[in-house]
Amino acid sequence: MRKAIETLKNIWKIEDLRQRILITILFVAIYRFGSYVVLPGINPAMLAKLHEQTSEGLLALLNMFSGGAFSNASIFALGIMPYISASIVIQLLGIAVPYFQKLQREGESGRRKMNQYTRYLTIAILLVQAPSYLLNLKMQAGPSLNASLDWTLFMVTSTIILAAGSMFILWLGERITDKGIGNGISFIILIGIIARFPDALLQEVVSRVANKSGGLIMFIIEIVFLLLVIGAAILLVQGTRKIPVQYAKRIVGNKQYGGARQYIPLKVNAAGVMPIIFAQAIMFIPITFIGFSNVNNAGGFLHAFTDHTSFWYNFVFAVMIILFTYFYTAITINPTQMAEDMKRNNGFIPGIKPGKKTAEYIDDIMSRITLPGSFFLALVAIMPAFAGIFGVQAGFAQFFGGTSLLILVGVVLDTLQQVESHLLMRHYDGLLKSGRIKGRAGVAAY
Repeated sequence: MRKAIETLKNIWKIEDLRQRILITILFVAIYRFGSYVVLPGINPAMLAKLHEQTSEGLLALLNMFSGGAFSNASIFALGIMPYISASIVIQLLGIAVPYFQKLQREGESGRRKMNQYTRYLTIAILLVQAPSYLLNLKMQAGPSLNASLDWTLFMVTSTIILAAGSMFILWLGERITDKGIGNGISFIILIGIIARFPDALLQEVVSRVANKSGGLIMFIIEIVFLLLVIGAAILLVQGTRKIPVQYAKRIVGNKQYGGARQYIPLKVNAAGVMPIIFAQAIMFIPITFIGFSNVNNAGGFLHAFTDHTSFWYNFVFAVMIILFTYFYTAITINPTQMAEDMKRNNGFIPGIKPGKKTAEYIDDIMSRITLPGSFFLALVAIMPAFAGIFGVQAGFAQFFGGTSLLILVGVVLDTLQQVESHLLMRHYDGLLKSGRIKGRAGVAAY
């Protein structure tokens, strides 16, 4: 306890870190306030059916990412997910389309152009999703609309408001990245997830006690299992395979450089949470095509992909995560470049020839560690479905794995690592008594 208090005092002493934390809190408060600002012309007291619709299924997950704004019919109802979907499309184009490949090689100017294209595509997605959301709102919460409201005018103005709301959230995320602490877009998603946790926890307690389905004993078992899953997720995020690298000795003047052995840490889950976000965004596509209002009425094969507890949904979801893990690892880890940089700096892996052999060795190790990492990532992702089988409430089950847990663990670790780096840079103790917090490279790609 004394160590924690001393650490907080040290954080407060660092002016730059203090300002960044306060700015982050301010932007988060603005985001949470906007989540309760209802669209003009809607009576928030009449949204019971919309709350019921978003209490389970895939829409519950979408509501979680928006921090409850989806079920509140707020100006931030569509959240940040349209931007994430657009980012995924642009990254895929960077693999398949020569023009975007050229932009990727142009450095900062190319990155700015790709960001601009991502924003344009985000607006296009919003102009499709917003009318679909409003039609669903009319179906589920018709009485909440003002009787004298002109529906056509309401559709046009509300579409503009919803699109502007999502773009404003994007702006908030970028400001958090520039002037706050942590990665802004990921932090926005994290806040939305955390905002749903107290209500989900309370509902689970009430359910266990009221329905006499195991009572408090079963609830305690759930909490213990949740802590174990969180521990496993931390191991997945921080697990590394160290490759020894020996650097040749160089004498410059009277000084000797090199000669020391270092290590290249290759992460078991180098892709981080991105494969789940990629897969999740694609799994939202059926909802966009059939419309939010028809999710519960979808039949047959399509219904399986709107029910996140169904076998086929989780099977396809897991396969996509495994494939995306390999895909994202391949585009973020370049063994050839690593081998060239190592050779340029007179470094070599003991027992491996420099150059092509080194690149093949690194690529072989990445393939070996990515396989179990991708399977474990997929298992964590579909864990909420297993929790639902054992009677855990849908809202609380989302915290037993999946996107919400990995984003929560990854973003928190990355943010704490940034705080710790500020402390160590100014010669204060870190956040831990021993060792250091290892943030994961590429926690967020946005």
